[in-house]
Amino acid sequence: MISWRTALLPPVMAIVFAMTLSSVALVISGANPFEAFSTMGAQLFQGTTAVDTVNLAVVYYFAGLAVAIGFQMNLFNIGVEGQYRFAAVIAAIVGAAMELPPVLHVLVILAVAMLSGAAYALLPAILKVTRGVSEVITTIMLNSIVFGIVAYLISADQFGVPRGNNISTAEIPETGWIPGIPMGAAGTLFGSVVIALALGGGYWFLLNRTRFGFELQASGESPTAATAGGVSAKRMTMIAMLLSGAVAGLIAMPELLGRDHVYAMTATQGYGFTGIAVALLGRNHPVGVAFGALLWAFLDKSAVSLETIGVPREIATIIQGTIVLSVVVAYEIVKRAELAAEQRRVGRQTRNGMPASVSQGGAV
Repeated sequence: MISWRTALLPPVMAIVFAMTLSSVALVISGANPFEAFSTMGAQLFQGTTAVDTVNLAVVYYFAGLAVAIGFQMNLFNIGVEGQYRFAAVIAAIVGAAMELPPVLHVLVILAVAMLSGAAYALLPAILKVTRGVSEVITTIMLNSIVFGIVAYLISADQFGVPRGNNISTAEIPETGWIPGIPMGAAGTLFGSVVIALALGGGYWFLLNRTRFGFELQASGESPTAATAGGVSAKRMTMIAMLLSGAVAGLIAMPELLGRDHVYAMTATQGYGFTGIAVALLGRNHPVGVAFGALLWAFLDKSAVSLETIGVPREIATIIQGTIVLSVVVAYEIVKRAELAAEQRRVGRQTRNGMPASVSQGGAV
């Protein structure tokens, strides 16, 4: 069982270390760390920053969950970046070409996005299962290929529509939009936040309350032991990759269906790579991933305020980078401390002649 120390200490240690290192960088550059951090915090309450932060966090949350599903199976799905971009352009093209009733139209677009994301993850999954090819290599290669696919599909000769100096897919009809949640002067919250909450709850239930979730985690911990217990590690690898790709297909949906309604050549990139950091920070737990997504979005949105006091906004990037580097180290430190404490406890019980199972409150 994971203790509160194992769950909470690593991310807290990582954040504290990142803030400390960033403070050193600020002092060296001649800036006041307290002024910089207070300015970033105050920015959260300016205009629509708070709502914009939550909206961006919803996107990061989808990305974090997509990566976390792969991590549960010890799969490093770096291809989330390519999977979500492929899914976004396909969903935008299909959504713009259809005329359906409001709710049905949205559901079809979401289904197309998930199927497209899973389809783009299928090749790495097949190569991993049948040939043992590292998913890291294949997904990185597919990330590069997706740029050409998107450029081809949004070209004027295919499905592209010129919009000033930009080119994008045709606009999705209003029946395919996800209505926002008005927050008054603070802005409009993406309606996709409801989908994110439902997906997070479903992810938790799947892992902790179903046989499939147990087999998935068991296969990730030890494929050999899982196979000996009657679980097909190869089948779980295939399913995990496809599920990861399907969730990755939802990453661009909050912006596509809640704000832009088109997918353009200049659409924001990099969400898939951010998802890796968010999943690490949240330790693959749906609640932890949510906090990681909010923290990352806050740093992104508040960084612009640093320029008002003469501090480079790149300080936020330093914070993010040090969090990623330190979170892995922090987890390892806490894990080893917990293991050492457990060994000492068992050693004391053994010296006292008392079985560990009895001391834990159970009869032998």
